Amino acid sequence: MKRKRFSEEQIIRILKEGDAVGNIREVCRLHNITEQTYYRSRKKFGGMEVSDAKRLKGLEKENSELKSWWLN
Repeated sequence: MKRKRFSEEQIIRILKEGDAVGNIREVCRLHNITEQTYYRSRKKFGGMEVSDAKRLKGLEKENSELKSWWLN
């Protein structure tokens, strides 16, 4: 499995910085990410707070556990 470079909290901070600065290319360059990665992250985490991202991660984990339990 591919290692994640940024945590959900870091991604949300980068997205908020991009909204505040307004120059997405500059923010992407500073954090060494592509614009495609920025927009993909914005699609998933846009409008979220850190607490929302933690809750989402917990729900995704619970969902995967339930799926594995159901298949076995």
